[in-house]
Amino acid sequence: MGKIILTGDRPTGRLHIGHYVGSLRRRVELQNSGRFEKIFIMIADAQALTDNADNPEKVRQNIIEVALDYLSAGLDPEKSTIFIQSQISELTELDFFYQNLVTVQRLQRNPTVKAEIQMRGFSENGEDNANKAGTPVGFFCYPISQAADITAFKATTVPAGEDQEPMVEQTREIVRKFNSLYGEVLVEPEIMLPENAACLRLPGTDGKAKMSKSLGNCIYLSDSAEEVNAKVRGMFTDPNHLQVSDPGKVEGNTVFTYLDAFCRDEHFEKFASCFVGRKSSFEFHNLDEVKAQYRKGGLGDVMVKNFLAAVLNDTIAQQGVAGSFGWCMTDYNTHREFGSGDRICYHGVMDLFRNPKLSAAVYASQKTPRAPSDIVLEVSSAMTLGDLPGGAAAACWVF
Repeated sequence: MGKIILTGDRPTGRLHIGHYVGSLRRRVELQNSGRFEKIFIMIADAQALTDNADNPEKVRQNIIEVALDYLSAGLDPEKSTIFIQSQISELTELDFFYQNLVTVQRLQRNPTVKAEIQMRGFSENGEDNANKAGTPVGFFCYPISQAADITAFKATTVPAGEDQEPMVEQTREIVRKFNSLYGEVLVEPEIMLPENAACLRLPGTDGKAKMSKSLGNCIYLSDSAEEVNAKVRGMFTDPNHLQVSDPGKVEGNTVFTYLDAFCRDEHFEKFASCFVGRKSSFEFHNLDEVKAQYRKGGLGDVMVKNFLAAVLNDTIAQQGVAGSFGWCMTDYNTHREFGSGDRICYHGVMDLFRNPKLSAAVYASQKTPRAPSDIVLEVSSAMTLGDLPGGAAAACWVF
C-alpha cells in the first residue's frame, strides 16, 4: 500500500501564520512532491462543534474561510482531496465504536487535552461550578474522533505540530487495541513534524506558547500588509533590551523566533533598507549576522521588527496567501464587461469567492501559468470589472 496523508483544521476562525509554517506550507510541498499516493485534507467542522455548540453559524461560516485559505496557499483539489468532516457519516460511526476501546482515565492523561481544557477555561475536574463551565463530553473525547478520522482513510502519515504528538500516539494505541481484538485491519500512523524547529509551535505575537484568536495574538493569512505591520510593531521582544545600545537576548525573543521560521538569505538583499537608520546602518547577509549584532548591542528592536514585517508580507504575497493584491494584464481594457459563461483568471482568491456573481465552479489553475495562486472561475451572470474586488485595478483576464 502506498503512503497516505490525512491532515486538517478545525474551522473556528481564519487560519494564521502558525498554521502556515506548522502545517499548511508543508502540505503544499508534500502535495507537489509525488511521494504520496493520496492526500486527504479535512475541514473538521464536527470537531469544531465540540466547543462551539452554541454558535454553529460561526463554524459554518468558517468552513468557507478555511477553504479559501487552503486554495490561496496552493492546495490543489486536483492533487489533494479536501472534504468536510460532517459530510462523511461513517466517521461518526467509527468514533462511536472506538469509544469502547479507550478509558476515561487515559483521556485524562492526554497532555494536549489537558492544555486545551485549560486554554478554553473549562473547569479542570470537568464539572460545572460557580466560575467555570464543565468540559463538554464531545470535547473531552475528541482524541477518539481524531483517531477515527485518521484510520478511516488508512493514513500512514499525519503532518502536524508537536502539540499533536499525544493525539497521534493515542490513535496508535487505539489501532493496536482494535487490531489485537478484531484482526489486522487498521493502519498505525506516524506523525510528520516540521523540519524547521522554529515551526514546531510558533508562539503568539505576545510571546505566549500558542497563537489563539481568543487571546488576540494571531497574524492571519488574510491580514493586509498594514495589519501585519501593526501586529509586528506590538510584538514581544527582550524586556531587558531597553536601549538600542543594550545587549539583547535572542533566545525566547518572539521576533527572532518568527525570523527563524520565515527568513531566507535573499531577504537581506531585498529588504536591506530596513537596516538603514538616521543614527546607524548595517549590512547583513544572513540571520546569524543579525543575531550576533543584536546580542552585542547597537541594533534596535524597531529595525528588526521592520525587517520581520517586510519578510512576513513578502512570504504571504509570494505564496499567494493574501487576496486582491493584483497586477494588470495587457487585455484588461478589452474585457471590461463579462457575460455568463466567461472564464476569468483572478490573482488573489480570498475576496473573489465571496462575489455572488461568480459560480462555485473552480477548476485547475494550470490553464493560467502566470502565477501559482491564479484561480479560474466561471461567471454566472453578466458583470463588469468594477464588480471584482479591487475594481479596475484587479488582475484578471478572460478566456
